[in-house]
Amino acid sequence: MKPDNTRFSDYWLAELLRVREAHWGPLEDAGEVRAARAQGGNFAERIVLRARLLCRREKLDTALAHWRRAARVALPGLALLALLVGSGAALGALGNGTAPVNIALALTAMLGLHCLTYVLWLASFGLHDDGEGGARLGRAWLWLTRRLARGPDTALAPRALTGLLSRNGSLRWLLGAVSHGLWTVAFISLLLTLLAVLAARRYDFSWQTTLLTPDTFVRFAAILGWAPAHLGFATPPDAVVRISNGLHVLPDSARALWSSWLIGCVVVYGLLPRLAGLGLCLAMARHRIRRLSLDTTLPGYADLRQRLSPPSETVDGGEPEPAAADTPGLPRRAASSAGEPAIAGIELPPDPPWPPGGLDDRIIDLGIIDTRAQRVATLDRLAQTPPSRLLVVCDADQTPDRGAVALIMDLAASAGAIRVIPLTARSHATPDASDRNLRADQWRERLVAAGLPSAAIMTDLNEAMGWLAPPGACEANRV
Repeated sequence: MKPDNTRFSDYWLAELLRVREAHWGPLEDAGEVRAARAQGGNFAERIVLRARLLCRREKLDTALAHWRRAARVALPGLALLALLVGSGAALGALGNGTAPVNIALALTAMLGLHCLTYVLWLASFGLHDDGEGGARLGRAWLWLTRRLARGPDTALAPRALTGLLSRNGSLRWLLGAVSHGLWTVAFISLLLTLLAVLAARRYDFSWQTTLLTPDTFVRFAAILGWAPAHLGFATPPDAVVRISNGLHVLPDSARALWSSWLIGCVVVYGLLPRLAGLGLCLAMARHRIRRLSLDTTLPGYADLRQRLSPPSETVDGGEPEPAAADTPGLPRRAASSAGEPAIAGIELPPDPPWPPGGLDDRIIDLGIIDTRAQRVATLDRLAQTPPSRLLVVCDADQTPDRGAVALIMDLAASAGAIRVIPLTARSHATPDASDRNLRADQWRERLVAAGLPSAAIMTDLNEAMGWLAPPGACEANRV
């Protein structure tokens, strides 16, 4: 069963991401995997959360929204086409009123294609088809939506949708609902046109044959008129059927009987079966989609198990074990000091002392992050116990590179508030005014471009340490 807190769109996003990674290769997802593990939940829920975060980052959710908009445009467009087709079928079957209406041909024109496609749809339940259940108009809707929603990622949305729904049998019901819905619209248009034209014009009705006998048409009219008669539609008596051979002038009452019989046949053998199919498909699609679940054994999902649900986690799904408790520069007490302010350095030179200035006992010293292992360990620890405030010290003598900026943004995502201060190697003091402004501007430009507020980049060490100090720390230091 699908978890209550997971929506259908989340599964769709997860499948869209799986298909994209299968085509273009895995995405860099260290931060998203870390966030999913910190959130907890079972393996499927972590897959969904990772997909949600990555799709937001890669704008795949925007591509999916674009495809949905195209689908909402395509469906009314097909419905409008169905209205025109239904109206055209009625006008074509009746003609312009100058010649008698051939009853058999008119009925075939209005119901022939419908009966053929309906029988094929019913037969698809006993055949091993492609999972779409013979819903031709549903396929046409998907095709038109693909034409309207262009783009490499947008084109993957219908593939992800069909793959997701076909695995639990929802696809045939969804496409069936679209197909029956369009047929229903067509029959409503056909009936309204029939009523309007029959009310505005006088039509003669006849059956014409070279091989068949009049008794054949008597039985034909009686058999087809039996079910409509139970709904109040008239059925021509045998005498009226026999004189409707085109050789006699029909009275107005006979014309009215044939009109009622014709409308009754369209309602009973056309509109009502499509309404029944539409109701069944909608109910089954809703039922199957509610029971939708993520198949975690699929390639692309199964490969994530080691990273999203590592064996080191406790069986009861509790907090992950401190994976880097012995990593140099990462104290053990950080794991038990959730909410305390913290300070960390990024690729600082070995000469200046660390930490800069005196630290209050309540400030967590995360040390200097130099290696990838220390980076992963620090981010894992902060994911478990996010600090209320985090001061990041970086080397002002170096130009900010992409790796340092990415690390700062990952640290910012793990803290309640963050400040960044560039320091020089000269006794950990701030640089000269001109140099300080130049370096601060470089760091500010790169970090602001990455999404960090400009106010989060500081240049004065005393001010930064004052911001980091817990409430009451200054008073305690004075005492």
